[in-house]
Amino acid sequence: MLNVYAHCDLPCGVYDPAQAKIEALSVKACMEKYAASNDSDFKSRAVSIKEARSNLVKEHLWVLWTDYFKPNHFEAYPQLHGLFNEATKLAGAAGTKGTTDVAVAEKLISKIDEIAEIFWATKK
Repeated sequence: MLNVYAHCDLPCGVYDPAQAKIEALSVKACMEKYAASNDSDFKSRAVSIKEARSNLVKEHLWVLWTDYFKPNHFEAYPQLHGLFNEATKLAGAAGTKGTTDVAVAEKLISKIDEIAEIFWATKK
């Protein structure tokens, strides 16, 4: 049996880049706590949580990219595909999943903020 999951079955029309940002802020906090600790068990848990939250960032961004934004948005904001590509990569194995460098998390948060700015402009 194959289980299939979706953001929304209706679709609900409820989208917000804040979901991705909250998870990205959690990623950054895990990295900071990792760096401040000398406890190997704590550090291991911080890495595990950071990786799970990084994956949630990607999922929230993918929902916006594939479900919310429409062709007219991409025409009006030609940089949007690039922003999503950069942001999801920053949340992936070559980004926050693969490092404890807080600067990478800060870049991710910055990309999410850029996406959010465009998102809110499309809601006007």
